[in-house]
Amino acid sequence: MSDREFGNDDLTLPKATIQKIITEILGDKSGLTFGKDARDLLIDCSVEFITLISSEANEIAEKESKKTIAAEHIDKALRELGFPEYVAEVLSVAGEHKEQLRTREKKTSKMEQSGLTEEELLQQQQELFRSATDKYNSGPA
Repeated sequence: MSDREFGNDDLTLPKATIQKIITEILGDKSGLTFGKDARDLLIDCSVEFITLISSEANEIAEKESKKTIAAEHIDKALRELGFPEYVAEVLSVAGEHKEQLRTREKKTSKMEQSGLTEEELLQQQQELFRSATDKYNSGPA
């Protein structure tokens, strides 16, 4: 299935990112260069591959009455489309990503950043309300 079948000719991947991946793979010392036409073709093929896997995974999820495509749907899609050699690497990367999400630093709230207890913050809030009420009741200055 092509992205044109989905009515979106604008699907693409960032050229700079793809170029960085290509450079990483080829290495600086290889002496090889990757032409712009070849890079653009690689981008088109990558988008097509992603679209194909996504469509198949979506169909699998729908058959299972799921509303969210999960890693196991990607696994099944890769196998059904004849790409079983990618499954181990995909699941490994998915596991690494899951672990990164679990161990990343949690954002601290403004309350935690203030260093004050909940009672102290509540007292400050009440004082501000009292001050605002007094100011409002005193009329125009």
